[in-house]
Amino acid sequence: MAWLILVLSGSLEAVWAAALHRTTQASGRRRIAPAVVFLISVLASTGGLAVAMQSIPTGTAYAVWVGVGVVLTSAYAMIAKVEPATRGRILLLGGIVACVAGLKLVV
Repeated sequence: MAWLILVLSGSLEAVWAAALHRTTQASGRRRIAPAVVFLISVLASTGGLAVAMQSIPTGTAYAVWVGVGVVLTSAYAMIAKVEPATRGRILLLGGIVACVAGLKLVV
């Protein structure tokens, strides 16, 4: 159960990063809805990490949380055309996925 909570919390990390990206308009004004999504998802994400760390070693839990978050955030950025989807970038993100899966196997 702790692993499921950890992966969901990592997914919420991508949600809050995307919401943070959307909080400011081109005119410089702040948007309220993305700011609320940011606050709720960052609290749920770190809360889930704290719960998962009760059963999973701290270093492993943090690495998985960040790994899931960075891969999903990067995927979002590539789909939204904020970052280019180059072969090298996709290959390196695949390496992160492999390393995160490897951490699950050795714990």
